[in-house]
Amino acid sequence: MNITIITVGKLKEKYLKDAIEEYSKRLNRYCKLDIIEIADEKTPDNASEKEEEAIKEKEGQAILNKIKDNMFVVAMDLCGKQLTSQEFSDYIHNLGVIGNSNVAFIIGGSLGISKSVLVRANYKLCFSKMTFPHQLFRVMLLEQIYRGFRIMKGEPYHK
Repeated sequence: MNITIITVGKLKEKYLKDAIEEYSKRLNRYCKLDIIEIADEKTPDNASEKEEEAIKEKEGQAILNKIKDNMFVVAMDLCGKQLTSQEFSDYIHNLGVIGNSNVAFIIGGSLGISKSVLVRANYKLCFSKMTFPHQLFRVMLLEQIYRGFRIMKGEPYHK
């Protein structure tokens, strides 16, 4: 399976880079992983709703430019479906079974994901109704993908 994570923003913190590197290394056994970083647009202080939408759309166009036609797109969205780790594992497994072996997970920027990306998404997934920094969320997503593959293979990790 090919997993692509398309994410807005660059990691700056070493501890997050180290965690990404660790989970990327662990995932090598299970899938081909590619992480694509999209530059985040600067949001001016006191930006209007219209300005924020324009920023999201600009980031969204950059995301859409990285999505290939054959990719099954999972947008990380607060309005998406919440799954347990077991259900997430089953979901990834079932995608492969039905022939969707190129899966792209989309992590938006600090303002969220544009409407155009949400329209392109095949599935919307929500980890929690809480808000997380998108840089930290990248680690959380990788950990859950890793956990999902471990569950699939019946390997110890999940409790």
